[in-house]
Amino acid sequence: MNTRADISRGAGPGLSIGTVSTLTGLVALGVLIIAGNAADPMMAAHAWTFFFLTVLGLLITGLWAGSLNGRNPFDPAIYEDTIVKFGVAASMFWGIAGFLVGVIIALQLTFPNIFYFPDLGWTNFGRLRPLHTSAVIFAFGGNVLIATSFYVVQRTCRTRLAGGMWPWFVFWGYNLFIVVAGTGYLLGVTQSKEYAEPEWYADLWLTIVWVAYLLVFLGTLWKRKEPHIYVANWFYLSFIVTIAMLHIVNNLAIPVSLTGSKSYQLFAGVQDALTQWWYGHNAVGFFLTTGFLAIMYYFIPKQVNRPVYSYRLSIVHFWSLIFIYIWAGPHHLHYTALPQWAQTLGMVFSVMLWMPSWGGMINGVMTLSGAWDKLRTDPIVRMMIVALAFYGMSTFEGPLMSVRAVNALSHYTEWGIAHVHSGSMGWVGFISFGALYCVTPWLWKRKALYSKALVEWHFWLATLGILFYIVAMYVAGITEGLMWRAYNEFGFLEYAFIETVKAKHIMYMIRVAGGLLYLTGALLMAYNLVRTALGHGAAGEAAAPDAPKTATPALQPAE
Repeated sequence: MNTRADISRGAGPGLSIGTVSTLTGLVALGVLIIAGNAADPMMAAHAWTFFFLTVLGLLITGLWAGSLNGRNPFDPAIYEDTIVKFGVAASMFWGIAGFLVGVIIALQLTFPNIFYFPDLGWTNFGRLRPLHTSAVIFAFGGNVLIATSFYVVQRTCRTRLAGGMWPWFVFWGYNLFIVVAGTGYLLGVTQSKEYAEPEWYADLWLTIVWVAYLLVFLGTLWKRKEPHIYVANWFYLSFIVTIAMLHIVNNLAIPVSLTGSKSYQLFAGVQDALTQWWYGHNAVGFFLTTGFLAIMYYFIPKQVNRPVYSYRLSIVHFWSLIFIYIWAGPHHLHYTALPQWAQTLGMVFSVMLWMPSWGGMINGVMTLSGAWDKLRTDPIVRMMIVALAFYGMSTFEGPLMSVRAVNALSHYTEWGIAHVHSGSMGWVGFISFGALYCVTPWLWKRKALYSKALVEWHFWLATLGILFYIVAMYVAGITEGLMWRAYNEFGFLEYAFIETVKAKHIMYMIRVAGGLLYLTGALLMAYNLVRTALGHGAAGEAAAPDAPKTATPALQPAE
C-alpha cells in the first residue's frame, strides 16, 4: 500500500466534506443543548452564536456540494488558491478593525472626559483593550499567517493543500473563534490572562481547529513533490506546533459548569504567573516571530528575485531561535514572588536571544545583495526591509529590557508599550503588508498592483505613524519611570501618581496622531488591494508570469 500516493490522490471529495460536515453538525447539536440550558446570559449568547454560524456553514456546504455534479473540487493538479484569497480579505478586514479599536482606546486614554460612556459598559477601556490586542495579533496576524502558510507550502512543495475540505474548516473555524472571543470581551467574558482572555469553551474550539491546521500542514509536506523542505516551512511548522503546546498548557482550566461561561485556572499564584508568561512571551516568540520570519524567508527572495543570502545561516537561525526563545518568559516577572534563579534564567536566555535574532535580520537584509536598487524603486521591498529593521531594533531592545537593572525603570511604564508597538506595527505589520501586496496580484493573476503610488503613500504614512507612536511612548515611559522613583529630601515620593499621568498627556495626543496615520495607510492598502483584485488601473487583465495555475508541471525547482 503506497500511503503517500493514497494521500496525494485522496479518497474522493465526499470523504473530507462528509467528515467536516459531521464534526460541524455534532458541534451544532452540542451548542444547541447548551443554549437551551445555559447557566448565564453570556454563555447563552455564545452558544446561539456558535449554533447559527455552524448551521449556516452546513447549509452553504450542502448547497455547494450539491452543485458539484460529479466534479472534484479538490483537483490535485490545481493549487488551492481560493482559500488564500479569502485569507487576504479576512486579514485586511480584521486589520482595519483592530487598528480602529486601537485609535479609539488611545483617544479614551487621552480624552477620557469625551470618550468615556458610563452607560455603555461594552465601550469601557477594560473591554476594548483586549479586543484591540486580539484583533491585531490573532485576527489580523493569525489570518495573515494561515493565508501565507497555505500559499507558501503549496508553492514550495509543488502540491495542493492536503485534506480536501479541512483547510476550509481551519479558515472558517479560526474566524469563528475570533468572533466568539471578540464578542466575549465586549460582553465581559474573560479569564483575565494576557493574550489568552477567551474562556474555556472558546479555547476548546480553537484547540480542535489548531489540530486540524497542523494535520493539513503536515499532510501537505508529506505528499510534497519537491524533495527538499524549504526553510520557511520549518518556521511555519515551529509556529503551529509550539502555539498548540502553549495554548493547551496555559489554558488548562476547570469550568464551573459545562453550561456556564466561567472557569477556574488549574494553576494558582506564582505558578500561574510563570505559566502565563511562559505562554505570553512565547506567543510573541512563535506567533509574532517565527511565523512572520517564514513570511520573510519566502516573500523577500521572491520579490527581489534573489536566493536567500545564506541558506546555512537560515538553518542555524531556526534551531538557535526556537531553542533559546522558549526559556525567556520569566523576564516578565522581575521583582515578583518568582524565585530569583528563575528570573535570572529568563534574563540570561533573553540576552542570548539577541544573536540568533540578528542573524535572521542580517540574512533577510543581505538577500538584497545585487538588488539594492529595489529599495529605491520597489516600495514593497522597502516596506519589508524596514520591517526587518524594526525586527532588529525590537530584538535588541527586548534583551536590554530583560536585564534586571533596566527592567526596574522600564517595567509597568509606557516604555513597554513603545517596545510592543515597535515590534507589532513595524515588524509584524510591515512584513504582513509586504506579503499581502506581493500575493494579491499573484493570486488574481494581475500584471501589477492597481497603484504603486498608493503603496508609497501607505509606506510613508505608516512609517511616520510608527515613529510618532513609539517616540512619544519612549518619552512618556522614561519620564514616568523616573518620576515614580524620585524622592524628596525627606525620603518621600516626589510625585503623586496623578502627576505622572498629567505629564504624559501631550505624548498621548501624539500617539493618537500616529495611530491615525497608521490606520489611514491601512485603508489605502485595502482600497489598493480591492482595485487590484478587480483588475483596475495598472493591474490590467494579463496573468502574472510567476503565478502558474497548475501544481503538476515537470519536476523543477519549487517556487
